[in-house]
Amino acid sequence: MVSLLGERDELLKVVEKAFRSAILVRGNEITITGEESELETISRLFEELLELLDSGMALTVESVEKAIEMILEEGELNPTEVFTDIIISRRGKVIRPKTPNQKRYIEAIRSNTIVFSIGPAGTGKTYLAMAMAVKALLSKQVGRIILTRPAVEAGEKLGFLPGDMYQKVDPYLRPLYDCLYEMIEVEKFSRYMEQGVIEVAPLAFMRGRTLNDSFIVLDEAQNTSPEQMKMFLTRLGFGSKAVVTGDITQIDLPGGQPSGMNVVREILKGIEGIEFVYLDEKDVVRHKIVQEIVRAYRRYDDARGGGPATAKGE
Repeated sequence: MVSLLGERDELLKVVEKAFRSAILVRGNEITITGEESELETISRLFEELLELLDSGMALTVESVEKAIEMILEEGELNPTEVFTDIIISRRGKVIRPKTPNQKRYIEAIRSNTIVFSIGPAGTGKTYLAMAMAVKALLSKQVGRIILTRPAVEAGEKLGFLPGDMYQKVDPYLRPLYDCLYEMIEVEKFSRYMEQGVIEVAPLAFMRGRTLNDSFIVLDEAQNTSPEQMKMFLTRLGFGSKAVVTGDITQIDLPGGQPSGMNVVREILKGIEGIEFVYLDEKDVVRHKIVQEIVRAYRRYDDARGGGPATAKGE
């Protein structure tokens, strides 16, 4: 019951806050009093939570809140189907989808050669793609991982950075390193980098190459030009898989240049083996206030008739 209801009933309070019904706990018995339709919903919620506990998952405030959202929306996927899909587990840290859309994203990566993931910050676009890449490498489905992103300044002038070419582009690629450190032991990561099994490079370095037996992730793809996007997609070789991620509301291309991410949505529509997955504020898995920030910006842009994303090429 402590696992189900939380220390000092913190998980029970999350459930009580979401519904009007009265929930009474005595020993190992839960009594729910309220309208019949809501009683069925709460009962189903507790059944799902118990299944998750049986599967070995530890419940948290965040996971219970997400489970409540799924139950109330009555979508195709239930919490057990979403949360029990473990991608990788390392030193007690388990990486798994946390929303139905994230689960669909994972399934799309498994089933397609190229997947485009479009959504706001914090929805797990890059993190889940890299987790799938690491899993594919460790299970020998691919021979190497290639992570890339365009080196475009995000509204700031960084000037002439010191160091050699790799040191100059390192600040642009640092977020990708941060993700990898969470998924692979430091010693193994260093060895993979030295051997070229894992490569982290700016998009410009992809030109002229053919990438066979690889899992390739292109991050921040909203900052590619149409020509860069075509160049990247035509690098794909045999036995390879690519995931392209981006947030089309945060385009940093200069001078109103069109985004390759927007253009490609029209060009590649309906091609077998290519799938577009759209994530939204419901899929944000950072601090809860990030969801509210994303919603607020979307309302602001809608009120202005499209806002800055449209002005920069959406």
